[in-house]
Amino acid sequence: MPLFDRSALNPGVPPREVAAWAMYDFANSGYTTVVLTAVFNAYFVGVVAERADWATLAWTVALAVSNIAVTLTMPAIGAWADVRAAKKPLMLVATLGCIVSTAALAWAGRGDVAFAMVAVAVSNWFFSVGEALAGAFLPELARPQTLGKVSGWGWSFGYFGGMLALGLSLAWVITAQGRGESAETFVPVTMLIVAGVFAAAALPAFLVLKERATPRADVASQAGVSGAVRRVADKLRHARGYTDFWQLMLCGAAYQAGISVVIALAAVYAEEAMGFQQQQTMMLVFLVNIAAAAGAFAFGYAQDRVGHKTALAWTLVGWIAMVAIAAFTRSVAMFWVAAALAGLCMGSSQSCGRAMVGYLAPASRLAEFFGLWALATRLSAVVGPLVYGLVTWVTGGNHRLAILATGSFFVLGLLLLRGIDVERGHKAARAADVDAGAPAAA
Repeated sequence: MPLFDRSALNPGVPPREVAAWAMYDFANSGYTTVVLTAVFNAYFVGVVAERADWATLAWTVALAVSNIAVTLTMPAIGAWADVRAAKKPLMLVATLGCIVSTAALAWAGRGDVAFAMVAVAVSNWFFSVGEALAGAFLPELARPQTLGKVSGWGWSFGYFGGMLALGLSLAWVITAQGRGESAETFVPVTMLIVAGVFAAAALPAFLVLKERATPRADVASQAGVSGAVRRVADKLRHARGYTDFWQLMLCGAAYQAGISVVIALAAVYAEEAMGFQQQQTMMLVFLVNIAAAAGAFAFGYAQDRVGHKTALAWTLVGWIAMVAIAAFTRSVAMFWVAAALAGLCMGSSQSCGRAMVGYLAPASRLAEFFGLWALATRLSAVVGPLVYGLVTWVTGGNHRLAILATGSFFVLGLLLLRGIDVERGHKAARAADVDAGAPAAA
């Protein structure tokens, strides 16, 4: 079967457009891989904040403030994008903002704590907005019964972008260390590498991807940010009509809290609990990306076969197993096994969630519903790392107990998943399209 099978796509959607859309996942993955997970977080703690007692807290606070800002703004941005049919131009603004603020991190040196915190918060906000808007294109590209497969194509391809940015950064770090340079010299260059990869790889999405939505007839009464906010508030008040979507939001907020810990603190756990060095940590993250790409691709096909709910349940069970291994093992080899399992589960669970949102969202409110999904996932990105940090603080630096506490998020997500009736939610979304006079998907 060809990678971009036409039968999986909506009528009139060429495979090259899906490839261009997938390139956006490829482009932005370097940001999370290098900036948030493998390089800049450790650089911030060790160099910018000079290993102060509050250094890790300052890092998590910067991300928390950014993610709170996403939860407050993304639903309104999504609603505005739906009213104006402006997903693509807003995604361009968000992309340029993330590229510029990521490049600005190259100027964060020793003692520049405030500057680095602001740049990280701003870049993460722009990244999150762009990611949500890109996800809103998925139901326009893929048929309802193949959302999992097409989402998996993009998400798995995205991890190769993360590996490219990380690989180039790792090569630069190894070369610079061979010349005797310090982190204060070579880490800033990796930020420019990430920004450059993002800019180059995102171009196909803006050159090829089509904006199929049309401005709504009621645009005059709902124009502007205030109108968008009113629409979101109205959607929250009438949430009973979308019971299964809101249950998915709760489920996603739970399990994404655990995933956010892995993204933001995997390097910290590897170094503090397992004694890894910087190059080992970067190689560990490289392995996680390889496994995540495989997981997203394979589970995309499995999801369409066994159903969205069953596929997501499998990944959450895998996350629980990963947490148990990481928390109790003292073996470096077994920790690598846990890392590979984390990668498999990360790619598959995030791709599954995106596909489920596309299946449960009304066609006339795609950006808005993906904005609400971003609200849930960004809120979880505040809660997860802060809970981890609180546990380590209360227990005097017990990272193993903190990772066990993280496992509770996956258990909660699995319990909340049981209450979702996927087909009932899909029918409710299609009924909403009929009421709105919009063409309904099959």
